[in-house]
Amino acid sequence: MPSACDSPIEDIEDMVSFNDPTPHERQSSRKSIIPRSRKNKELLSNEELQADSLIPGTQKIWMKTWGCSHNNSDGEYMAGQLASSGYKMTEADLWLLNSCTVKNPAEDHFRNSIKKAQEQQKKVVVAGCVPQAQPRMDYLKGLSIIGVQQIDRVVEVVDEAVKGHSVRLLGQKKDGGRRLGGARLDLPKIRKNPLIEIISINTGCLNACTYCKTKHARGDLASYPIEELAERARQSFQEGVCEIWLTSEDTGAYGRDIGTDLPTLLWRLVEEIPEGAMLRLGMTNPPYILEHLEEMAKILNHPRVYAFLHVPVQSASDSVLMDMKREYCIDDFRRVVDFLKERVPGVTIATDIICGFPGETEEDFQATVDLVKCYRFPSLFINQFYPRPGTPAAKMEQVPAHVKKQRTKELSQLFHSYNPYDHKVGERQNVLVTEESFDAQYYVAHNKFYEQVLVPKRSEFKGKMIEVDIYEAGKHFLKGRPAEDSKPFTPSIAAPLEKGAVSGLMQVISHRHTHLKVYTHTHTHTHTHTNTMLMYLFHCMLFFTLTSSSL
Repeated sequence: MPSACDSPIEDIEDMVSFNDPTPHERQSSRKSIIPRSRKNKELLSNEELQADSLIPGTQKIWMKTWGCSHNNSDGEYMAGQLASSGYKMTEADLWLLNSCTVKNPAEDHFRNSIKKAQEQQKKVVVAGCVPQAQPRMDYLKGLSIIGVQQIDRVVEVVDEAVKGHSVRLLGQKKDGGRRLGGARLDLPKIRKNPLIEIISINTGCLNACTYCKTKHARGDLASYPIEELAERARQSFQEGVCEIWLTSEDTGAYGRDIGTDLPTLLWRLVEEIPEGAMLRLGMTNPPYILEHLEEMAKILNHPRVYAFLHVPVQSASDSVLMDMKREYCIDDFRRVVDFLKERVPGVTIATDIICGFPGETEEDFQATVDLVKCYRFPSLFINQFYPRPGTPAAKMEQVPAHVKKQRTKELSQLFHSYNPYDHKVGERQNVLVTEESFDAQYYVAHNKFYEQVLVPKRSEFKGKMIEVDIYEAGKHFLKGRPAEDSKPFTPSIAAPLEKGAVSGLMQVISHRHTHLKVYTHTHTHTHTHTNTMLMYLFHCMLFFTLTSSSL
């Protein structure tokens, strides 16, 4: 007869009764716990401890994230919590795969990674939009799942997966019946780039686009309160961040569920941005930016905000837009672009286009081609239509595959026929250096219009605002050389965290007059025998506490 440990757990919520303590209450109860001292002969040896692979928090975890900046932010939070709990984020006893459901190829990569992990006898935990939207897919059977609103409980799910349990945590977070934006913003995280903080300002959206699978995963709009977002920005700058990205499924819809709006949030965040640091606004759909055009123009002109906006058009045909249920017409999109170009000189407008949506005629497609010819978008994301399972568009009459492919090719050729940055050669610009180029030959900076500027790879430039003279322009980049007599300006108010360090505030565990301070602010995921012993003792304490409370 199989033991309880062998049986799959359909949902971790099934393990907890209504009156049991919540995870937050359990975390709070730890403050009164002090490990009892033990004689040396009772302590486990390092070899014995490492040999016990069922002690949660001692394993290695490899993590992979696909998709948008919102997904990347979720991944950073999950990595931070796991590292803070003792797991090593490296090659790996367990694979944590954070998926994207926007297009078929992304899901194919995700599914192939699961298969590869299973072939290598790795334990697997899946997260992101694919399992949230389709948890009953055959290839997900028996796997542990973390829902997109449950990333603050990743340690619990991984702990159970390490012990061989199958756990599914897919619930929605609510407060008094109102859907919340998701996990708390003050959770530990490991930033992929210590200089860039990605902040999700809301989750979900108000649209019901017929082609979109993400809506099935992220749901309706749920916004974070302004002051929570401002506090997260403030903490980020205290940790050496010099650039903030705001992200969500639709930033323009922010606040409509909590009685506020995007401009109000942006003016508040600008107060927290140090001189020389920058804020980049994420994608916004046309319907929700139209009523804020005046204020948005003022904000995009602010010296600490990139003059950049991502506004997806998807098609220039009103007929196609109606079938997509995009809730705007092409004249609305043109009004947004024309207004911002007039009021924000040099503004960068990025957009998305879907080629071959069901019912798209040759006339519809040519209208889209004409739109691109008119605006010559410097940043254009061209997507061949893929029918996503369970969406209304998947049931519509499809455009033949060869036609979709040809239209995608034609639009791509048009995009590559013009050079949007040639007129910038000879300009002097201030740029913020935040990354290294893919070929490791340059540092990557961005100017006020979020145009990519490659600069010499000098250590003193990283994380600094520098002045450069533009001497070359490519299709997707500019090249700049440091201006004579100019000095790098440091926008951050603190030194950035080391690569792989965990962001977070100090936690204090107290008992009567004894205080044990645990600093997670600069806790890296390099562990010694002492770290491992502490994690072992911690899990023992937690086990005995939960056992005692249930007796």
